[in-house]
Amino acid sequence: MKHRFVDVAGLRLHVAEAGTGTPVLMLHSFPQHWYAWRHVLPGLAEHHRVLCPDFRGAGWSDSPKSGYDTRTRVDDLIGLLDALGLERVSLVSHGWGAWTGFFLCLRAPERIENHLALNMTHPWPDRTALRAQAWRFWHTALWEYPLLGPAVLRHWPGLTRFLLRRWGAAADAIAEFTEDSRLPAHARAGQAFNWQFVVHDLPRLRHDRELRLSVPTEILVGGRDVLVPQAFLRGGERYADDLRVRVLEDCGHLIPEQRPDEVVSAARALFATG
Repeated sequence: MKHRFVDVAGLRLHVAEAGTGTPVLMLHSFPQHWYAWRHVLPGLAEHHRVLCPDFRGAGWSDSPKSGYDTRTRVDDLIGLLDALGLERVSLVSHGWGAWTGFFLCLRAPERIENHLALNMTHPWPDRTALRAQAWRFWHTALWEYPLLGPAVLRHWPGLTRFLLRRWGAAADAIAEFTEDSRLPAHARAGQAFNWQFVVHDLPRLRHDRELRLSVPTEILVGGRDVLVPQAFLRGGERYADDLRVRVLEDCGHLIPEQRPDEVVSAARALFATG
């Protein structure tokens, strides 16, 4: 594995890279970074050039004071592809990285060959299910508010450990991501990211019904996922040319941790149809 830093409009983004062949971009969730793909990367790198960037405010990337909204995160990814000279890539994403990945597909479909999204709803979640199941995101109230969010992430690491353990993370991942999220700049970035979702993305959900997904996409969701119930995913095919949903019954919220071989198999199958 190689590690490099790429300048994107003055922002230094870290990228972990392995393998050769057709390029695959892999997007991590929160509170994670490139290390979330450690079990998936070797299998995909056998036949692909795998690129695992850290989003701004995570891992080894820069942590500026602003730019944690979905639109700017998409800008970062397009800028990264440009800087690396990549016209078109396949996409594998997880959790909040998948949310950003969907909007990358909607914004620049010509840059994405296909998209494997893990443990995240599409941009058109079932509204009835969303209202009924919103309690599943209780923990974000402790992360998203200014002052409170950074304080909780920095000084109350027990919450991060509890959530990662509940979601299915292994001990090494729990330790790595908990300590990373406690860094002052990362705690501030984590709060800003969660707050920007509340301020910008949630109010926009009704308007996103006007968007259409043209990138071939498969969503893998865990049958025991405590964050993303299958009910969220109902009806998404109405807004997409090719959207499939598959459930891994005996799996939770962290499919890359719990079923990395399934991720590799699903990615290879999806890429082969492109």
